[in-house]
Parts: sequence; structure tokens; C-alpha cells
Amino acid sequence: MTPPLTLSAEVAAALAAGRPVVALESTIVTHGLPAPRNLTVAREAEATIRAAGAAPATVAVMGGRLHVGLEAEALAALAAARDVWKLSRADLAVALATGRTGATTVAATMIAARLAGISVFATGGIGGVHRGAETSFDISADLEELAQTQVTVVCAGAKAILDLPKTLEALETRGVPVIGWRTEELPAFWSRRSGLAAPLRLDDASEIAAAHRMRAALGLPGGQLVCNPVPAAAEISAEEIGAAIAAALREAEEAGVSGKAVTPFLLARVLAATEGRSLETNVALYLNNCRLAAEIAVALSR
Repeated sequence: MTPPLTLSAEVAAALAAGRPVVALESTIVTHGLPAPRNLTVAREAEATIRAAGAAPATVAVMGGRLHVGLEAEALAALAAARDVWKLSRADLAVALATGRTGATTVAATMIAARLAGISVFATGGIGGVHRGAETSFDISADLEELAQTQVTVVCAGAKAILDLPKTLEALETRGVPVIGWRTEELPAFWSRRSGLAAPLRLDDASEIAAAHRMRAALGLPGGQLVCNPVPAAAEISAEEIGAAIAAALREAEEAGVSGKAVTPFLLARVLAATEGRSLETNVALYLNNCRLAAEIAVALSR
């Protein structure tokens, strides 16, 4: 049985010609941003990647097919869809087998990129170890995917609502290279600083591309995590966002919020506390990551 993979015309042509391609997740379209902003940002992300010399490949599950690259009409349909599954490694196959509509998380997008032969993926922030994971065991499948799937992932760090020291430790345990892009300090999604040292630093896209190739030559499983700080003009300080997160965590505990409901609850409270600025920062860092991912993809294609 072959995977039910469908490439957009743009992505198919780029891959056939050996031109650079950047994979994009789709949960930002279906779960991360409100309509109609979700479609506007999705189109802007694709345009940003094209302007930097690569082809964008937004990934989603639609009609029993794993789409790598969406035509304009399909992207608009996904942005307007309701009851969309949020897919990771555990439920990707079930969604495909049952004909569900699903948006791909970091883990599922990495799987799709590998199947299509795409080496670079841009996202906002990865999942990681949740606060209180020592009792809840709530740890994102993104970390396991980074440890086994050979895709270079560009992000602005792990989402700051997570336990960042434990997330960094879990990545190290799994042998995932965590690379600070032109920074000695790990970025913290909305903030440029986390107080944690970046294990590695690289300042040139060609160096990241060379490291990607070297890992393959050595037969090492897993990808690379490139952490790109949010643009300074869009940053929310670690002190301000930290206070908003602490208040949101207290509210979640008092309300008895748990499991998969925790992340959307916290993000909604942070959005309210920052009067909408956290969403604008999210968009700015996402587009910034798209630009860098395209640079790396171009370097890999040389």
C-alpha cells in the first residue's frame, strides 16, 4: 500500500526540478488564528517563502489524501472548514483512513515532509514538556518526531507556556541538535530571551544546510531544531509574558482545566492579558521563520 500523497502542482514541479521547498503546518490556519485572519496569514506565509526563492508546501488531510501543498481553492476551503481534527503521529493514519479533514501539527507535518522528500519545515513554536509533566506526563509528540524524522525545523523556540528547561533537557536526551540562529540564548516564542543557553549557535544558512547533510551522511536519525528569535520590534518582554502566563496557569488550576484543553485555555488568557499583542507577535515570528526556512532550503538545494 502506498501513502495517499497528493502534491500541489507548484510543489510537484519544484521537487521534480530539484528546487527548494518549505513545508508548512496547517493548525495555525484551523486552530491558531481567527477567520478571516487565518487565510490572510496563510497566504502571506506562502508569499514570503516564494519571495525568498522557495516553493511553499502547506500540509493538510482532506478527502482521504495527505496534501503537501494546497491549491488556492483548497487553502481557502481549509480556512473555512469546521470540525477539523488536529493531527499528530497518533491519529494521522486514522484521519486518512476515515476521510476526515485534519490540520497537521509539527509532528504530522514532519511525517508528510519526509514522505514528499522535503527537508525544511517552518512553524511558529514547537510543543514540548508541559508544566507539571512530572505528574501529568503531558509531553508533546513533537519531541519524539524531532528525534526520529530527518527534517530541519525552524521555530521561535518552544511555546513559552511550557516548561522550557525540561523541554530543552528532553531534546538533549533524544539527541536533537538545538541551534540558536545568531543567538547564544534560546528564544522563548513571544520573547527573544529565555535565560537558557542555546546548546549550539549558527549564523549562516549554508552552515545549517551542511549540518543537515552531515547528519544524513552519518546515518543519524532525527532532525535539527533551529530556534529563530522573534523580531525585536514584535517582541513581548519575558517579564510581561511571564506574568500573563502565571496568571493564566492559576486560572486554569482554579477552573480544573486539564489535558488537551490546557493549551487553548492558556493561549486565550494570554491573548486577553496582552490585549491581542500575543497574536500579532505570533504572526510576526511565524513569517520571520518562513523567511529563514526558505533561506535554508535554498542553501540545501545548491
